Amino acid sequence: MTTEENRPHSGHEDPYALALQSGRAPAYLRLADGRRTRLPVHRWCAQPTRADRTLMERCVGPVLDVGCGPGRLCRALLRQGVFALGIDVAPHAVARTIALGGTAQCRSVFDPLPGEGDWQTLLLADGNIGIGGDPHALVRRCAHLISPMGVLLVEVDDNDVEERCTAWFEDTHGHRGPPFPWARLGAPALRRITDDLGLSVTDQWKSGPRSFLALGRPGSSPGGRARRGESDVVTRTPAAWR
Repeated sequence: MTTEENRPHSGHEDPYALALQSGRAPAYLRLADGRRTRLPVHRWCAQPTRADRTLMERCVGPVLDVGCGPGRLCRALLRQGVFALGIDVAPHAVARTIALGGTAQCRSVFDPLPGEGDWQTLLLADGNIGIGGDPHALVRRCAHLISPMGVLLVEVDDNDVEERCTAWFEDTHGHRGPPFPWARLGAPALRRITDDLGLSVTDQWKSGPRSFLALGRPGSSPGGRARRGESDVVTRTPAAWR
């Protein structure tokens, strides 16, 4: 039953948007079963961490950063001379990315995108394997976006979990944004998806409490061509943008 206490407050902006605007306001991911997790907004709005850098050193351009948020990864890659485009469905996230010097578009990963089939690296960081609530469909779509030798770099839950749910963003006062489908996935569940889609795990690593996998097609180089070397060509833009 919808009551005044649990009805979304139309007079308040989306807590996620407000958190991104300030870069530090607390925001939470609330699941329909009542669980609530504080979002690391301060980390998303700061400089890349050591764990982030383990992702970045495996990136070969061009890079598509899916669910880029305020764009810390795609902006840092651009500063290093690696072409990177961020996409996000949140206008405030895209605006912040562009204002701070990044390149981003307000689009869903399931929308038509530039350079489809030509991206060398695709990032699904910060739990973005949960986008859309269907990791199988998401990985299949991402596999169509990368080149034959391209690599998906995916951050997974540190626990062995496979869960689909409904979620929303919430502030400390219980004001919430619209609900959306979400998922949580650990490494074993992602491995099952990759096997089903004809992909393989080419690298797996941890940095602190965060866990990552690199996925590619048979014959692709491990870990996004392993670690990027000085001789790699990393500034190439997708063919559709030339």
